[in-house]
Amino acid sequence: MKDFTGRIAVITGGGTGMGRELAVALATEGCSVAICDVSEANMAETERLCQAAAPQGTMIHCTRADVAIEAEMNAWADEVRSAFDTDKVHLLFNNAGVAGGGSFVAGDRAAWDRTFAICFYGVIHGVRAFLPLLKNADAGHIVNTSSINGFWASLRPDRPHTAYSAAKFAVKGFTEALIVDLANNAPHIACSVVMPGHIGTEIAGNSMRIQGGVEKELHFVLEAQGIDPSTLSDDQIIEMANANFRDTAPMSAAAAAKVILDGVRSGQWRILVGKDAEALDQAVRARPEEAYTSEFLAQMQAQGHFNAM
Repeated sequence: MKDFTGRIAVITGGGTGMGRELAVALATEGCSVAICDVSEANMAETERLCQAAAPQGTMIHCTRADVAIEAEMNAWADEVRSAFDTDKVHLLFNNAGVAGGGSFVAGDRAAWDRTFAICFYGVIHGVRAFLPLLKNADAGHIVNTSSINGFWASLRPDRPHTAYSAAKFAVKGFTEALIVDLANNAPHIACSVVMPGHIGTEIAGNSMRIQGGVEKELHFVLEAQGIDPSTLSDDQIIEMANANFRDTAPMSAAAAAKVILDGVRSGQWRILVGKDAEALDQAVRARPEEAYTSEFLAQMQAQGHFNAM
């Protein structure tokens, strides 16, 4: 699918970050876009940007839906059918994600389960909800967002990252299996897995809001900067986390969206996003037994990657 003009795309997590930038880029090309998110305020801003960029006649539609809840995803698919007066869509971007539930051993189970439900079952629910509409199209493409944590289950040796990493490994495996399934049962639908490195989004703070509070695991980041977290409110910590993660990223969300869409155009099933993702992929393949050691991270940082960790 090299041309998105006149197509219909659906994007989860379209309120901010890569989801927003995908929506704007597609709308600019004359692709009608339906997005869902849990933040209506964020979606409203995405809709404004899309409308400003889109050619006349391009439709933009927003729905509040939680990807972790299958009934809400199914209701969203029904709403897209009605709003666009169609029985088909061409592009599905399962982009929504959230961080949290770092430690399986010592962490909070509710945060762990919530993270896994959004990052993995959100993808499953998206595919199930929209597969009938994709099958009705002349051509379709499913794009599932995994992560570098889908092949490297770590942020650093002293910081557990189990829920997010487990979910992103699962997204990668599901997508690879789905490629074969679609080739046999719906060959006009392509499928890609996206594995971004450190991208300049606000996932750090947004995740805390979705999880309902600041994870104590973040405190070591502040303490390493000489900041006493007990002197800050949750809102202040969230804003600092957003700024730190976003502003230290080597790639913007807009640049990441371009890489993803270029990958879809060229038919890539495996889309690495960022020089850090490319370097890490090669390093993990070359030295898998070392991947979770301090020395491995130091070697990556010596190459100029992950120094913000």
